[in-house]
Amino acid sequence: MGEAMLVAVLAKSLAQPAAISVSDISSSRLDYLKKQYAVAVTPDNIKNVSGKDVIVLAVKPQKLAELMTELKDKIKSDQLVLSIIAGAKIETISKGLNHSAVVRAMPNTPAQVGEGISVWAASPAVSKEQKQATRAIIGAMGRELYVDDEGYLDMATAVSGSGPAYFFLMVEALVEAAVEVGLPPDRAQEIVVQTMLGSAKFIQQSGENPAELRKKVTSPGGTTAAALAQFEEGDFIELVKRAVQAAYERAKELGK
Repeated sequence: MGEAMLVAVLAKSLAQPAAISVSDISSSRLDYLKKQYAVAVTPDNIKNVSGKDVIVLAVKPQKLAELMTELKDKIKSDQLVLSIIAGAKIETISKGLNHSAVVRAMPNTPAQVGEGISVWAASPAVSKEQKQATRAIIGAMGRELYVDDEGYLDMATAVSGSGPAYFFLMVEALVEAAVEVGLPPDRAQEIVVQTMLGSAKFIQQSGENPAELRKKVTSPGGTTAAALAQFEEGDFIELVKRAVQAAYERAKELGK
């Protein structure tokens, strides 16, 4: 996700490669990023944050404590810390770094193709200008939604953060079903993916409630009605609700 953000920032010309510095524990990873994007690289985290307006934290959650110990009291008051670390609360990051200007964002994987949705919240110390910078950075990856209650981020994690996997699973199941009724695998996936893409755009552009759209395309006694009856028999809607609830509970656990 950190690389997706880097690509988006460069694509939107929000910063020049020379103004961006990346640190990582892997030397091969740093070599790749330098060669691929012409950005500055260093294994030194303290050196990396020096003189930067925005510091993006994109490490794995289990590495956060170590990173905060290393960077504590090394970040100046006018610098913005932007975290995309799953489950890490603003208060945890602020205390760990002894730094008050912190933004927490929850992007999702479609950000890698510029079609993501990022939900974010900010600490009271984040200035208006820093919020504008945040909007520009995460907005470069798709849509962005600011919330004034950080608690919404755990909810977003369960819906948009984990959500792409739900759709991937649906595509996987539909492709398998299509193959079973006789479609070639390559044709099946092309048909399924385009159907999902087109349906999403249809919902977005029509402005109608998805339930109403579903009713409009379901003729009594038709093929769609026969299929939906199977979903209803399997309690599909309740299954989805339980899945999202499980993800939400896990997101809250990760933040403790």
